[in-house]
Amino acid sequence: MNINEALDLDALSSQNSIVHNLEGRIKLIAVLVIIVFTVYSNQLLVPVVMEIFLLIMIFLANLSFINSFKRIALLLPFGGFIILFQPFIHPGAIIWQSSVSWLHITDLGLNWAILLAARLIVSLTAIVLLSSTSPVQEIVQSFRKLGMPKDLAMILSIMVRFLFVFIDELSAIRTAQKSRNFNIHSKLTPYKWRIKQVGYTIGMMFLKAFEKGENVYFSMISRCFSDNSQLYSSKKNINLSDYSYLALIIILMAILQVTVMFFNQDLGYLGIVLYS
Repeated sequence: MNINEALDLDALSSQNSIVHNLEGRIKLIAVLVIIVFTVYSNQLLVPVVMEIFLLIMIFLANLSFINSFKRIALLLPFGGFIILFQPFIHPGAIIWQSSVSWLHITDLGLNWAILLAARLIVSLTAIVLLSSTSPVQEIVQSFRKLGMPKDLAMILSIMVRFLFVFIDELSAIRTAQKSRNFNIHSKLTPYKWRIKQVGYTIGMMFLKAFEKGENVYFSMISRCFSDNSQLYSSKKNINLSDYSYLALIIILMAILQVTVMFFNQDLGYLGIVLYS
């Protein structure tokens, strides 16, 4: 994700739609419930249905499927790298054997990799949906309202504000470099010199972050900030549509649980316990 996309994310999450207008705590609870329910499922039907549900929510939120899939793809390598090794390291019936005796794929390992991939995709889709329909500050406020410790909420709130300041400072530095025709991918300058300039940029960012942190701290002290200061939290009541959204998710989960418990034989591969 580039700088412009990061700056546009807050504007994207402030749009007007059925999903955007839901109360922040409801959206946060819904995402956590979906992730926990999906992670603890051993049948493929659950992540498949939950992914379809999340895609419908993305459609109702008027979000771009292409941009959403791009964001999921950017996060996928963090867990996908581990999934790649699963078919080769689990015991079970060998379904593929290479010329090397120890390199083979087992049925249990392949099933576990498929289940892990499905869980990961659902979790990332839920996170992308939450971040695309809720401003970061609203997510922090929702955590605070749900009982997050005050000090941790304060640190998280300040971190969120500094994140965009950091992006602004980096954008200014990159603009200054471009105005001087600096291009890290250019072949006209020595590679070591380009790496050195990147190092200078990173060092400058640390200095600017330290300087900005001191300025903000003194500004907060001058406004009588202390450990007893209260965080501002916008008041938004939970209405019927919020309860209906949460109830819909719970009903869907109950139906899925009953289906995989009593009708798993009729579901084929989707109803098989892939890993226990």
